[in-house]
Amino acid sequence: MLMPFPRIAAACALALAAGSAAAAPDSAMIDRGRYLVQIVGCNDCHTPNYALSDGKVPEAAWLTGDALGWNGPWGTTYPSNLRLSMTAMSEAAWVKAARHAAYRPPMPSVSLRTMTDRDLRAIYRFVRSLGPAGEAAPAYLPPGTEPQGPVVRFPAPKG
Repeated sequence: MLMPFPRIAAACALALAAGSAAAAPDSAMIDRGRYLVQIVGCNDCHTPNYALSDGKVPEAAWLTGDALGWNGPWGTTYPSNLRLSMTAMSEAAWVKAARHAAYRPPMPSVSLRTMTDRDLRAIYRFVRSLGPAGEAAPAYLPPGTEPQGPVVRFPAPKG
């Protein structure tokens, strides 16, 4: 009668080990995403006060967008809240959007377009691991519309 128990215990141990093994690669991807977010400069714009504090912003506040506008001939753009936007899209949709990125300045769209799928997936998984937080960034303002809050102003390109 006690014979089935060791088999059940062994099956449970195997299932737990398989679950740990499955979690390890995702953990590695999340760690890679965290690293990429830091070295590519995502936080510099998408995390309030990150650049001004030399990166001394708690990770819990990362990538929540910013009300600091970027103003130039294209109008005024605001760094989006990546934690909200990535919560609303699938990983496949994120990779597709990054592959076809053509965002307004100062977003370096070329950086997204040239990343590997693996790196894009790592960034997505890291951002998703943070969970949704914060509010949506202010909406884009077309050229000629004066922003109400603080902005970084870019001059028009010369001739």
